[in-house]
Amino acid sequence: MVLTFLGTAASEGFPDAFCRCDNCERARRGGGRNLRLRSAALVNDDLLIDFGPDILAASALYGVPLTNVAYCIQTHDHEDHLTPHNFFARSPMCKVEGAPRMRYFAHRKAITRAMPALGNEFALIDGMPSAELCDRLNIDVAPIELFQQFMAGPYTITTVRAQHAPETVALLFVIERDGRTLFYATDTGDFPEETWAALRGFRFDVVALDHTFGDWERSSNAHLTGHQFRAHLKRLREEGMLAEGARVYAHHFVHHSNPPHEELVALGARHGYEIAYDGLRVWI
Repeated sequence: MVLTFLGTAASEGFPDAFCRCDNCERARRGGGRNLRLRSAALVNDDLLIDFGPDILAASALYGVPLTNVAYCIQTHDHEDHLTPHNFFARSPMCKVEGAPRMRYFAHRKAITRAMPALGNEFALIDGMPSAELCDRLNIDVAPIELFQQFMAGPYTITTVRAQHAPETVALLFVIERDGRTLFYATDTGDFPEETWAALRGFRFDVVALDHTFGDWERSSNAHLTGHQFRAHLKRLREEGMLAEGARVYAHHFVHHSNPPHEELVALGARHGYEIAYDGLRVWI
């Protein structure tokens, strides 16, 4: 598998367009890997993780076509991870030719939040899109639950619970194919014990883990700080969840408590993890 980071920032991007803090100003001056779109990722060329607001820009900027995307898995329904207009952008309604019919896997909360934004021209049935709307959008919609295993074409995907905001149901994904395993974990505070229990037995070749609040001294209930990130990394190692040669990447950075890229790289190097950046491709 190949994992491509399409965006590695938290909800306001990095730099925040409205902010003059030192981190934002240095990111603007530095450019390159300091500039981060909002989080999303692509596995190979056909499995999209999150249908977020910046995936169209990322595709153009980093030369990553989304023309073969046949599956999309949704972490949760917050606006920086889910933009309903993307359904139109890839559909025959926008005269798109040759796109495969996309199977969209999401918790029902995300589905019922996204679908009304597509308008009332076609019926919704109990918050789910009608067959006619699915045909118009060239999609099939598949509700998924916490602690569920399902197939998305050649991928075996297992969901576990994130510790995020109370108004949503947020999912972390274990993605397996051809004997290799990716753990994609964003928008989560400290893992619940039921999540740790569900992860036992997996050995991850690559981990992409939330690093939202960076150098905050206090802990967060909805995201990880740097010290929480490192505590999770330590436990992953101690519980034998990292395969030999596993690579762990920090991602989902907020501007006010993470420095520019090269300083993050130095921090990660001291603690045995790597720093993701937009456009990075990782072979798993």
